[in-house]
Amino acid sequence: MILYEYPFNERIRAYLRLEYLFDRLFYFAREGDARHHQIAVATLFDILDATERTDIKTSVLQDLERQRSALVALRDHPGVAQDALEAMLGEMERTVSTLAGQGRAGQPLRENEWLVSLRGRLAVPGGATQVDMPSYYAWQNKPEAGRCADLQTWTTPLRPLHDAVTMALRLLRESGRRADIVAEQGGYQQMLAGKLFQLLRVWIDPTQGVFPEISANKYMIWIRFSAQDGDAKPQQVARDVGFQMSLCSA
Repeated sequence: MILYEYPFNERIRAYLRLEYLFDRLFYFAREGDARHHQIAVATLFDILDATERTDIKTSVLQDLERQRSALVALRDHPGVAQDALEAMLGEMERTVSTLAGQGRAGQPLRENEWLVSLRGRLAVPGGATQVDMPSYYAWQNKPEAGRCADLQTWTTPLRPLHDAVTMALRLLRESGRRADIVAEQGGYQQMLAGKLFQLLRVWIDPTQGVFPEISANKYMIWIRFSAQDGDAKPQQVARDVGFQMSLCSA
């Protein structure tokens, strides 16, 4: 099944973007070719850009505190595994404490003069060549272990934010229940009756050859399934499409 997710607000959209960027960063920061490490460095700067304009740290701390309060209310509740609950609360406390205890996310990277200069060069198409920045070319030719060590040092200040965003999204996703749905003639609508949700998740079997185009607000959701073939623009299908859906509101 292919999973598609749609955020109901800009805060969750920002979390999903960061999740995507962190996944790419950690993948390309592993041992590998210098060109892989260039992608890791560029992604590092993308994360700094993504956290530049909005106070992600405050938002995720507020979300985790709200979720923690909801979990605390479940203490001594019949049917709740208390050991698992206490373990989750302990993990949340450690994650929140670590993030709250640091300054602005990635601030040491913003104070690294060499990275600041490299960030400016990478913003120019082809601007990080040996002609434009010999010091970066020299770094790319360092032994693999040395490059990996540098990347580890540079990613460390961002890990508390990564852990907090990961936890907030995990708790949010776990709040929803998957249901089997059929989109008649390729379309599906559902009124939300005033209940506030934060994330819509849609699973589709890849053998159906379609993908969802989603619109949603606090009043309703609208899903249209389309297919794309060759160079033609995507076209909405006119057949019933079975899929699974989950609405999350933690």
